[in-house]
Amino acid sequence: MSNPLAYSMRPSSINDIIGQKHLLGEGKVLKNLIKQKKLYSMIFYGPPGTGKTTTAMAIAEELNRPYRLFNAVTDNKKKLDQLFIEAEMSQGLVVIIDEVHRLNKDKQDILLPHIESGLITMIGATTANPFFSINPAIRSRVHLFEFHPLSNDDLFEILTNATPQDRTLENDVYQHILRSANGDARYSLNILELLLNAYPGEVITKNHLKEINVGMNTSMDKDSDNYYDTLSAFQKSIRGSDVQAALYYLAKLIHVGDFDSIERRLLVIAYEDIGLANPSLCSRVESALSAARKVGFPEARIPISAVVIECALSPKSKSAEHAIDNALALVGSSSYSVPKYLRLKAVGLSDIEMYDYSRSDLWHKIQYLPNTIKDVKFYEPLNLNSAEKVLANNYNELKKFKRSSDIVTLNSSKKS
Repeated sequence: MSNPLAYSMRPSSINDIIGQKHLLGEGKVLKNLIKQKKLYSMIFYGPPGTGKTTTAMAIAEELNRPYRLFNAVTDNKKKLDQLFIEAEMSQGLVVIIDEVHRLNKDKQDILLPHIESGLITMIGATTANPFFSINPAIRSRVHLFEFHPLSNDDLFEILTNATPQDRTLENDVYQHILRSANGDARYSLNILELLLNAYPGEVITKNHLKEINVGMNTSMDKDSDNYYDTLSAFQKSIRGSDVQAALYYLAKLIHVGDFDSIERRLLVIAYEDIGLANPSLCSRVESALSAARKVGFPEARIPISAVVIECALSPKSKSAEHAIDNALALVGSSSYSVPKYLRLKAVGLSDIEMYDYSRSDLWHKIQYLPNTIKDVKFYEPLNLNSAEKVLANNYNELKKFKRSSDIVTLNSSKKS
């Protein structure tokens, strides 16, 4: 049984890889690392058919490093254990992990220390966005490199290289494949192989393409949009309250059946862009996505479209996001101790100096921030024409009380 054309055409040398010049071109990062004979654990991410696994294999070959392939979906923990034993006996084993974002917790737990110690060098490949889909523990131990969809010139070169010299394809055929491939070399080669085998000895024309229904690509769409660009445009359209554009980009994502990305992006949109301006909508988004997951496509499009329309037309507020980002910025730059009277097991304090769990009348008068940052403000209400106005009113009322760190005086006061 012969290998598929896409597999047979896979280059084994970095110099033979077509595309990804921003990484593999002269003077670029991966090319320079190879010249220096340096290799680090990495994750290659980007659309399908852009050469992620091929590049990983070619790098290992170029550096004369032994490598093994591991699929995060189909391969088991036992195989991973065997790879670690092999790594102990070899010099710098490279483990190339396809679908790396699908590694379950068990596999991650045994993989992490071996990446950290350098026993293995992991090169992961994924079509998912690693900033959302890769476990932070894995992500912190690797370098991320984005692979771009191949240009039509790149794909044309790949297709013509793969076409036998004794076979002829009309130029229109090549162009139609390029338009439908959306930067996916594997898809392009699979169509070419089908045409060559289905019509032996014939000149391949556009009529042959019509017979095999080329054009219904399952990658992104017939235009040149990057998959991640579509996700970005989807969120920006909702944020900008353009309901027509939001539905258009939603349709593109539904067209390829990518429910996971739709679900993740809508949840982010609900809490990031709408947030406190319409908090009940966040719950409705979750309910609609739950219903959509239960019924599946094509019916799932109905509850999803309903909440996309509501999200687009809803008032927006990023105050919650700004608030936590402000707090994170301060935590990242400085460290402040929790006031003694708020500690779980405060030592050396008398009963009257302790936090009194029975004094609910005092809770809103106590100072909870450390003294040095007691006046800092992380949250500021926005969009007061919306649901956040209720929160803002409560916030302003609470500001009228002077909070105190003098817990003794507070505890000594009478209950009101």
